[in-house]
Amino acid sequence: MNFLLHWIRISFFNLLLVSFLGFLLRYKIAFSLPWLDQKNVLHSHSHFAFSGWVTQVLMVLLIYYLSRKLGDKIFARYRWILYANLSTSYGMLVSFIVQGYALYSIVFSTLSIIVSFFFAVYFWSDLNKIPGAIVSHLWFRWSLIFSVISAFGPFSLACQMMAKTASQDWYLASVYYYLHFQYNGWFLFAGIGLLADQFAGLEAVQRKLRKAFFLFCGACIPAYFLSVLWLPVAANIYYLLIAAVIAQLIGWALILDAVRKNMSFIKQQFSGFGNVLLILSAIAFTIKLILQTGSIHPGLSQLSYGFRPIIIGYLHLVLLGVTTIFVIGYILSLRLIRVSKVLTLGAAVFVAGVIINELLLMVQGVAALKYQAVPYIQIFLFGAAVILMLGLLIMFIGAMKRQVGDHVTPVS
Repeated sequence: MNFLLHWIRISFFNLLLVSFLGFLLRYKIAFSLPWLDQKNVLHSHSHFAFSGWVTQVLMVLLIYYLSRKLGDKIFARYRWILYANLSTSYGMLVSFIVQGYALYSIVFSTLSIIVSFFFAVYFWSDLNKIPGAIVSHLWFRWSLIFSVISAFGPFSLACQMMAKTASQDWYLASVYYYLHFQYNGWFLFAGIGLLADQFAGLEAVQRKLRKAFFLFCGACIPAYFLSVLWLPVAANIYYLLIAAVIAQLIGWALILDAVRKNMSFIKQQFSGFGNVLLILSAIAFTIKLILQTGSIHPGLSQLSYGFRPIIIGYLHLVLLGVTTIFVIGYILSLRLIRVSKVLTLGAAVFVAGVIINELLLMVQGVAALKYQAVPYIQIFLFGAAVILMLGLLIMFIGAMKRQVGDHVTPVS
């Protein structure tokens, strides 16, 4: 079986499992599932989404990039890393459900981080084998750096728990630290690096992507403090935050301008429904930046982070609307897997579920600001979870259909 196809299928199955856990969470809230611990399933859902889905599929796509530059022999070098990441992800999936934060779940979480360190070292080393000053490599290298940096969040949590010194503020600060450098570092920089590679032949685009890189890279670390504005922040840090937000807006404007001026090339490079998904991901990222800009105001930041529906809506906007839709769009538009009608239908249903879910969370969040309840909102959100899972199930069925080239290139 083709290496890339094999691992994309596994990644899609993992995404389906993520949606199933989300389905269980919404069912328990809307109806009743007394034997299931909500908090444990939530931990399993979030950890597996990051490691089993996004990290797994990004590793696969980055390895595929190397194979195009260094040959198919590179697949064998990373085989153990992919299986190790998969094993630790499934370990977290099960252990968090069974015991929550305890010995086995912490062990699997730690092993998962160690695997990501190995991937960073391997991938960095292999990038050095590719000659030339390549813009996509800037994005790739810093995606790895931010992935490593993000690990200090979970390690901080572990230290607080072992020392029994965890406070609500520092607990949340550690969680948001990890989320920030995963979302805005590892996920974002790896994704833009993959896109930058597709524009390798356009010098004008490469110049703008290089400028955008320095703006986003310089803004990434200070932008973390946008997530913890409820903590006492010095005035000079606050001004640095404003500069970071402006830098990201300018960087995104440069990327959009480069896209606008090369639409004919893009239509040739990215085709079909996948192109629509990439546009939707760009719209979601624009919304994310607008919301982030609004959070500069300390009052708005404290208000929004005090209401769970707003937090969940924002996190899902980034994980589903930006990252997941981008990855699926990238795979489909470049036809890294055969794009059948079933696969396209599943992706369309999934996107509809994402949009419905975000709209419902927005309504719930606005109502929460006014301390009002929305009738039947939990049932509606459960319905959105059903649509999401149904779309991914259809998409997975489409991906599993026998494809041309299934017999080519052994997985090992």
